[in-house]
Amino acid sequence: MGIGLGIFLLVVGAILSFAVQDAIDGVNLITVGYILMAAGVLSLLLGLVLNTQRTNTTHREIVDRHNDTDVRHRGGPEGY
Repeated sequence: MGIGLGIFLLVVGAILSFAVQDAIDGVNLITVGYILMAAGVLSLLLGLVLNTQRTNTTHREIVDRHNDTDVRHRGGPEGY
């Protein structure tokens, strides 16, 4: 999710910064585009760092086995 979000923010920011020529009163679209591109780069970097940490972790499974060969059963109706 972090990598996809970062790419999306980069694309939207680049479109706002370089391709949109319209103006909105009180909003500078070029500045908003640069802010979105910076947020996209941060999101990409954070996603990549978290992915590398996730792949470097190791998991160990410990299986505890009990041998019941020493247990003596009392004779029941079947006579075990």
